[in-house]
Amino acid sequence: MKEELAVYFIAGTQDIVRGTLPSVLEEALKGGITCFQYREKGAGSLQNASERKEMALECQKLCAKYQVPFIINDDVVLALEIGADGIHVGQNDEEIHQVIASCSGKMKIGLSVHSVSEAEEAERLGAVDYIGVGPIFPTISKADAEPVCGTIILEEIRRAGIKLPIVGIGGINERNSAEVLAAGADGVSVISAITRSDDCQIIINKLKDCIVK
Repeated sequence: MKEELAVYFIAGTQDIVRGTLPSVLEEALKGGITCFQYREKGAGSLQNASERKEMALECQKLCAKYQVPFIINDDVVLALEIGADGIHVGQNDEEIHQVIASCSGKMKIGLSVHSVSEAEEAERLGAVDYIGVGPIFPTISKADAEPVCGTIILEEIRRAGIKLPIVGIGGINERNSAEVLAAGADGVSVISAITRSDDCQIIINKLKDCIVK
């Protein structure tokens, strides 16, 4: 799981500034991302369920082509319906016990946490495969983001003895990813660092270089 979290790309149609989500995703897959989360939320996102399913299937097919895990954000019904590799939910999304009841044993389960106590609870559940911790830095990609926690939260979670794989979330790019990894994350999630890049191959290489170091 830790290897899959290394360069964790998150995007929905609302994040795309040039081209289409599938075209940007394929460039990112060619560039070497290790995981993709389809997150269709907020202004500019697809609102129709059939359109979201069609887009999810197209993205899933691309991920399968490059043998990269395909994760769906929040939509358990869709994830189960199309056989996604994973589901990721936040503290304010579908209740985690219900997600576990529906998805455990069928796909990976990721949970966003914002504190040591939430991380400890995620580990106690025994069915969460990884946690997303953040937002580490200010982000332009999520209008309803929680307060920024900084890299200190990663250090605190590791000091608390949490063994779950961690992916840092929120405002991460090729310039600050090394700081996130040094604080205890196993990987970094990015949105705008890729979707707003003129050459995502360069960005992904820089992110991977930080992990190697």
